[in-house]
Amino acid sequence: MPTVEVGDLKDDDFLLDVREDDEWQAGHAEGALHIPLSEFVARYAELTEAAPQDGRVHVICRSGGRSAQVTMYLAQQGIDAVNVDGGMQTWAATGRPVVTDEGTPGFVL
Repeated sequence: MPTVEVGDLKDDDFLLDVREDDEWQAGHAEGALHIPLSEFVARYAELTEAAPQDGRVHVICRSGGRSAQVTMYLAQQGIDAVNVDGGMQTWAATGRPVVTDEGTPGFVL
């Protein structure tokens, strides 16, 4: 499965967060698109509208399991998708900002 390290992500990379609502509300990467895994198939059109047409979709969850499932699904749909290795736990551990919807500091649930 294609993966990318958190440290290799650029600020303008498209990030899809597939964690559940309570996890998202506790804290997320600023600018990420949130579509929980439990709603992903029903809300797939939101991704196709928001994702760059010729760019890569970087999929993230808490530790990498759920995002791996979505990455495989997207690859089967012909979308250039990669799993973010270590997920939001690694994101936060490497000092990347975690924010709430209000823009205040958040945390990884």
